[in-house]
Amino acid sequence: MKSFSILLAATAASVLPVSAAVAAPAKNIVLVHGAYADGSGWRGVYDILVKDGYHVSIVSQPLTSLTDDIAATQRVLDKQTGPVVLVGHSYGGQIITDAGADPKVKALVYVAALQPDVGESVIGLAKTMELPNGDVEESADGFLSLASDKFVADFAADVPKDLAEFMKASQMPVAAIAFSEKTKVASWRSKPSYGIVATKDLALNANLERWMYKRAGAKITEIDASHVVFISQPRAVADVIEEAARAVK
Repeated sequence: MKSFSILLAATAASVLPVSAAVAAPAKNIVLVHGAYADGSGWRGVYDILVKDGYHVSIVSQPLTSLTDDIAATQRVLDKQTGPVVLVGHSYGGQIITDAGADPKVKALVYVAALQPDVGESVIGLAKTMELPNGDVEESADGFLSLASDKFVADFAADVPKDLAEFMKASQMPVAAIAFSEKTKVASWRSKPSYGIVATKDLALNANLERWMYKRAGAKITEIDASHVVFISQPRAVADVIEEAARAVK
């Protein structure tokens, strides 16, 4: 009997940690920025998530093509150990839709983002619902940027003026070809997704956001904010990300 008790205790000791690990929430968060911006915009969300105990990585994709941007995201995913919540803003939503096929990714969070299905592109989705403003300019070599005189009002109206002006001066152009490339894998079809609607979005139609999220069966949160809701209201965005992480089993 004594030997059996020792064996039972040893067995429990070896099984319980594994069970606890399986039930633990995701601790890895990977953040993907959108067009006309860079990874530094995630700083407020990053600080909150790190303080709350998460391991956070930020993708700095080149915005040279959808293929290149997915590859950049995959390189960051390859470095993760354990389950991941993958988060994308704006065009970053298309990136995470494909990159989310990685088996480490257990949930997707779309922040004022595109959530395309297989065969859909940024341009194709934009044509389904009129964009709030026509403020995109194309360079001679095929890169898109937001018109300087409209950037602050249309992209970052609710962030401090000095920050919005800096964002305007440092915006990252995106290759026009990226917006015509089509999604190959809709990872949200097999994984839970969460969608944040920025109700005052003047860069992407808020109704398009709602429509895509509803189609995908995403859990929807509406925040009274501009397109860069993750900058103007980082706590509200972090709350949704953490909700997704806690739900991972």
